[in-house]
Amino acid sequence: MFMDRLALILTIIGALNWGSIGLFQFDIVAWIGGGQDAVVSRIVYTLVALAGIWCISLLFRERSAVTEHREM
Repeated sequence: MFMDRLALILTIIGALNWGSIGLFQFDIVAWIGGGQDAVVSRIVYTLVALAGIWCISLLFRERSAVTEHREM
């Protein structure tokens, strides 16, 4: 449950960053992290990518398993 939420938050951050790149040609992560090649930016990019991979598993989980976690 925690990993699902963390992955979704990071994926949303990545989506917002891509949206800002597409609309305004402005990379928020690079701006905050000190450039695209900066270590901090590369870590964020990697975490967002891993979160996206984790979110793929959400597509293949049974709905009842997700609902049971919410009821707890």
